[in-house]
Amino acid sequence: MHYTRALRHRNYRLFFGGQSASLVGTWITRVATSWLVYRLTSSELLLGMVAFAGQIPLLILAPFGGVLGDRWDRRRILVVTQVLSALQSLTLAALAFSGRITVTHIIVLQVIQGVINAFDTPARQAFVVEMVETADDLPNAIALNSSMFNASRIIGPTLAGNLIPPVGEAWCFLLDGISYIAVILSLLAMRFVA
Repeated sequence: MHYTRALRHRNYRLFFGGQSASLVGTWITRVATSWLVYRLTSSELLLGMVAFAGQIPLLILAPFGGVLGDRWDRRRILVVTQVLSALQSLTLAALAFSGRITVTHIIVLQVIQGVINAFDTPARQAFVVEMVETADDLPNAIALNSSMFNASRIIGPTLAGNLIPPVGEAWCFLLDGISYIAVILSLLAMRFVA
């Protein structure tokens, strides 16, 4: 089917599957983080500060991440950023499970995730060209990436809304940390012709 022709490429198919699982986990954590901050503080101001803390590093550092992505092995960059993102989510989970999590912890971890995203996002977007060997399939891969991202924006928050009341935010963070395994394994399983 021509709507999914980019999935004919093994490396892109691996990435699409792994990244789909990971993005759902990311959106679960975004909702759970906001929920937790508001539950702890009942402060709209702190809720905004946490969101700001996660985005400002991306604004400042993304140009440097783009340069790095142009000069280094993008797959290697992505493996590192995905491992670091998993560790960030697992740290959130550990602090939440312990009951010692504070807004300060969350802000620091949001800044860390923002720094990671500043290097991950440009490398991930540029990596699509390497995964799809046929230039004619590249527009389809870009469209599928957009669809994957938008679908995860629906599925992740829906799952978070159903998970938070019965099990709490810590389990959402843990689920996100585990979801990174899918994309890390997909990146490691890729094969490229030298």
